[in-house]
Amino acid sequence: MRPQRTSIYAVTSWVRRQPPKVKAFLAVVSGMAALVLLRFIVHDHDNLFVAAEAVHSLGISVLIYKLTKEKTCAGLSLKSQELTAIFLAVRLYCSFVMEYDIHTILDFATFITTLWVIYMIRFKLKASYMEEKDNFAIYYVVVPCAVLALLIHPSTSHHLINRISWAFCVYLEAVSVLPQLRVMQNTKIVEPFTAHYVFALGVARFLSCAHWVLQVLDSRGHLLVALGYGLWPSMVLISEIVQTFILADFCYYYVKSVFGGQLVLRLPSGVV
Repeated sequence: MRPQRTSIYAVTSWVRRQPPKVKAFLAVVSGMAALVLLRFIVHDHDNLFVAAEAVHSLGISVLIYKLTKEKTCAGLSLKSQELTAIFLAVRLYCSFVMEYDIHTILDFATFITTLWVIYMIRFKLKASYMEEKDNFAIYYVVVPCAVLALLIHPSTSHHLINRISWAFCVYLEAVSVLPQLRVMQNTKIVEPFTAHYVFALGVARFLSCAHWVLQVLDSRGHLLVALGYGLWPSMVLISEIVQTFILADFCYYYVKSVFGGQLVLRLPSGVV
């Protein structure tokens, strides 16, 4: 185990010394390599979406354990949970009026759990809530997402309000984790259960992004046509990619910390 950790430390140290452009290039290459691997080992790419939901549920389970067993919400962003509840509520509405399926049930379970987390942070565990660290103004993301949804939305036959709502929840989901990242940026130290939860979000969003990218590749672009015309199909794909890269930097330091045997994750300045 020691030689393995030494090798990993040597690689991570080399990556850390590289300029930002090289780091970005390495991240893109790593992402593409992971996509190629998934394409060969996962034959039904819909399973990637199911896996994303499963990993997300695992992350929420870790969050529930933290709140119920440790009786603290320190390090968690209430605003991220509120943004999550907003886009889930909108997506549930769209699912009921546009395309009800198994994902609607999964979203409903996640929505109820998120409401419970919000209740615990606001009332039961309010004393441990780090309100001064959770200082991200949510209107910085809600308003731009709403404006973008008004301008760029699906061109399907559904009612205009439903199409705008659908676009809004796609855009908001992509940036809903930003307040949580701000809290971690402000504290610099992330305790284990919060780190596990955010890492699970990162993995889930990568799998979801891989699902969309591989679906587009396998359909030779026909999936984008099926989503409609104009800028909307491209914006769906861009949203998936954005929410993956938002968490990529954190996931890198999380993996480095785990292999280094550190229980508490310490983030360098400017990571998030």
